[in-house]
Amino acid sequence: MYERYEVLNSFLENQDFYEKAIDENIKKYRCGTRKVRLVDKGGKPLSGAKVLVTQKSHQFRFGANLFMLDELETDKKNKDYKDYFCRLFNMATLPFYWNDCEPERGKPRYDKDSPKWYRRPPVDLCLEFCEENGIEPREHALAYERLFPSWLKDVPVSEIKEAFEKRCQELSRRYAHRINTIEVTNEMNWHEGTTAFYNEPDYIEWCFKTTEKYFPSNQLVINEATEEAWLDVLRPTAKYYAYTEAAILKGARVDAIGLQFHMFYTKEDEAQRTRHLYDPISLYRHMDLYSRLVNKLQITEVTVPAYSYNSDDEEIQARLLTYLYKLWFSHPACEQIIYWNLVDGYAYVPDPTPEKIRRTQGNMSVGENYYYGGLLRFDLTPKPAYYALENLIKNEWHTCLELCTDKDGWLEFNGFWGTYEVEVVQDGKTLTAELSHSSNVEESSTLII
Repeated sequence: MYERYEVLNSFLENQDFYEKAIDENIKKYRCGTRKVRLVDKGGKPLSGAKVLVTQKSHQFRFGANLFMLDELETDKKNKDYKDYFCRLFNMATLPFYWNDCEPERGKPRYDKDSPKWYRRPPVDLCLEFCEENGIEPREHALAYERLFPSWLKDVPVSEIKEAFEKRCQELSRRYAHRINTIEVTNEMNWHEGTTAFYNEPDYIEWCFKTTEKYFPSNQLVINEATEEAWLDVLRPTAKYYAYTEAAILKGARVDAIGLQFHMFYTKEDEAQRTRHLYDPISLYRHMDLYSRLVNKLQITEVTVPAYSYNSDDEEIQARLLTYLYKLWFSHPACEQIIYWNLVDGYAYVPDPTPEKIRRTQGNMSVGENYYYGGLLRFDLTPKPAYYALENLIKNEWHTCLELCTDKDGWLEFNGFWGTYEVEVVQDGKTLTAELSHSSNVEESSTLII
């Protein structure tokens, strides 16, 4: 037996946990009953009508970063990238790294025709793609101090704060009404910062309070790396929990907690380094812990590598992601899961030129954990992992029902939260209408067909 299969052991040993708690929680927290009365435009009930209720999208957000939008080497690759993205996801993470958005002070590159920058497509280009395809954009990361621009490196803290506030003001004018999720701080685990501001004791709460001034109606998110999110002690003394709680107590409005899940380990170290990270009981308990602090959780960056194009390696990647997505989707506090790099070969390339990318295809010079971390191969063909997630999102977690209204025009169904198309056939005519079946709306409603 292929030795890598041992990384599945913890999931297999806890199969009862999946068959009971996980499956039951998905039914309990991701579905709901809806009563709908169908009437015509004159208000007359559509009695005895045949109705097809088909889910079109999820209330839950499944996504990936959009960093390679129109960045690939050929028109065909760029088209395939967009097609596969739209086929699977309803959310996209957009790159707002300050050093790439404003490499030269006062000259931001937000416009869609801005100069090319590897893995950093202009925000306006990304937004146009999202809005044309019904994909919700997500901002990442407003205050990632490690990627503050070089022109802030040796300036006083007061000047950095002034520049950050100016950045928030500009971004708010352009995007506050178009992007709901604003990721404020990201990865506070570095020993040293790139600017004097990083060591200030009020860094986190100040960033959140300043962001709130300019994004008062948006969701403000904190985000942290894998080890801090999942491997620290299961108590409020865990570093990430403690500094988030401290920021909240000092007045920071943290609406959601982001948890990264990058398995950036070598193949040789995988079994040992992922022993706790692939323990479903431990993962669930960590989510329980953080949800006590803030009741909205987001799995913000996921990388589970296949390590090669060997069929066993690709099957293991698919099975791991199936277990993980089921676990995250089942937790009542979780609302988003963002896979990181959709396609292999473009995650981390020290010399990001097309020729360098072509040369690294098929070898380990950029690291097998980075290179094979996508859901699509380098040639843009889907891996088993892509199909596994598609099966979950579009099949297992999908509702399509044939129903019939009663004499008063009422029908009732239980389905996954999301947007539905209601198709009615009556008197030889087919009519359609859109229905929002959400955990935030009334259980009973009237729909005009």
